[in-house]
Amino acid sequence: MKQHPKVAVVILNWNGRFFLEKFLPSVYNSTYPQVQFVVGDNGSTDDSITFVTTHFPTVRIIRNRQNLGFAGGYNEVLKQVDADYFVLLNSDVEVTPNWINPVIALLEANPDMAAAQPKIRSCYHRNYFEHAGAAGGYMDSYGFPFCRGRILHVVEPDDGQYDTPCDIFWASGAAFFIRRSCWEASGGFDADFFAHMEEIDLCWRLKRMGYRIGYCPQSVVYHVGGGTLDVQNPRKTYLNFRNSLFTLQKNLPVGKATWAIFARMWIDLIAMVRFALTGRFRDAWAVSRAHQRFFLDFFKTARKRVSYSRPPNDTGWYRGSIVWAFYMSAKTRFSQLNAKRFL
Repeated sequence: MKQHPKVAVVILNWNGRFFLEKFLPSVYNSTYPQVQFVVGDNGSTDDSITFVTTHFPTVRIIRNRQNLGFAGGYNEVLKQVDADYFVLLNSDVEVTPNWINPVIALLEANPDMAAAQPKIRSCYHRNYFEHAGAAGGYMDSYGFPFCRGRILHVVEPDDGQYDTPCDIFWASGAAFFIRRSCWEASGGFDADFFAHMEEIDLCWRLKRMGYRIGYCPQSVVYHVGGGTLDVQNPRKTYLNFRNSLFTLQKNLPVGKATWAIFARMWIDLIAMVRFALTGRFRDAWAVSRAHQRFFLDFFKTARKRVSYSRPPNDTGWYRGSIVWAFYMSAKTRFSQLNAKRFL
């Protein structure tokens, strides 16, 4: 009988005592035979690590001396973890007992699939998908991510409409399964992202290497969302807008990147004006700062562009604007989008 591959569930923590106390028990009770649990600490100043060592002494603790963000933090922690598969799990995620097995089975059955995610529902509205991942991530031509089950800010109820495994463009960092070999071959996260969209950049690089990204609805987890940075936090606004531009510059061919970034600048300008008109002046300034930082780091980011010999995998790319589809064509559900626009 084939031995189960080794899996490491790694939770990155920064002052997350509340979430660890609430959700770590569900993770600890996962029913998978070859699993280790790791908490990577990003220089916490609360008592979260004391809590873990007291109540879950078999959970391994790996400490970073300072807060390196989601991207840099995981890069450092995973250097010290030995497993066939890494599962990057947010601390604000509640899991179901059999959540690991189906995703590992999907990856084992598809050797060309580098990473995958489970179905992600809302922790507080449990019959609805959750914003950060839902039933798998997609990308439009201007760098706006969206999901099966979530377009912009509108989240769908889970009525079983996305219960078939499929290929997607990106897998959510809230519950991110990846082969260790693919993590190492790709170089992991871009630490300059700090947080937000680093998993999209990684998935895009993996797809450019010819790999597939998968969605496994047989596995279900529940995500709070906004556990570290609230949705309307200007820092989050800054990171999302900046990192989106970084991702386009790094991964699109030069000609397409030039057009997409030019168009994004105008779309972002509209967003900035809208923030200002609704009194969200700090968010408006965050968009402006994101653009400034993009140009300041332009040549640094350009040096990160890599050419791969294998044909890229473009499955999950939407040829059009999801913003236009949402606001001008009233497409609020994934099923309403024109299937012919997807690669």
